[in-house]
Amino acid sequence: MIRRAVLAIGFATWAAIAASAQESSRAEVADRALAKIDTIAATGATPRPAQAAPVRTSLTEAEINAYLQVHGPDVLPSGITAPAIRLGDDGRVRARAIVDLDAVRTSRPRSFSDPLFYVTGAVEVIASGTVAADQGVGRAQLESATIGGVAVPRSVIREVLRFYTKSDERPDGVDIDGPFNLPANIRSASVERGSITVVQ
Repeated sequence: MIRRAVLAIGFATWAAIAASAQESSRAEVADRALAKIDTIAATGATPRPAQAAPVRTSLTEAEINAYLQVHGPDVLPSGITAPAIRLGDDGRVRARAIVDLDAVRTSRPRSFSDPLFYVTGAVEVIASGTVAADQGVGRAQLESATIGGVAVPRSVIREVLRFYTKSDERPDGVDIDGPFNLPANIRSASVERGSITVVQ
């Protein structure tokens, strides 16, 4: 009995140390991503000669996800939690988050034929597709999306995205069906497996 208790205490201590080390490591990776994002913003805000060499900044999938986990609550709209992305070859992106769909559902009157009429609470939303960015303009191509594990039409994800990206600068939010201007004087961005490279 005593040996079991000692083993249990030892395991609990090891688990606590491992968890603490993991959190510390995640915070370090998140801060590394934050430093890169700050550099991108600073570069975009600094006038540069027309013939200046392009500035390239790469962020790994691990850095982006650590940043979203640690700093996400400070930068993401209220109602979006537990975000995570996966970066694949040829611009492929898979995004996942827990999204409060009550706010979207009650933002306007809905009919029985509207899929969002039946969705309540915070639900897992997953969207997959491709992203391309060149000449200061980005474009997204949505290929599939699910809400709570159920496939939904493109129009539903389009409405959710527009709702949660509204701002003073974008009163209608970001429309996934149209091109959008890249921030911070970003000229292009390329997505490869496990990383994204921004060119300014």
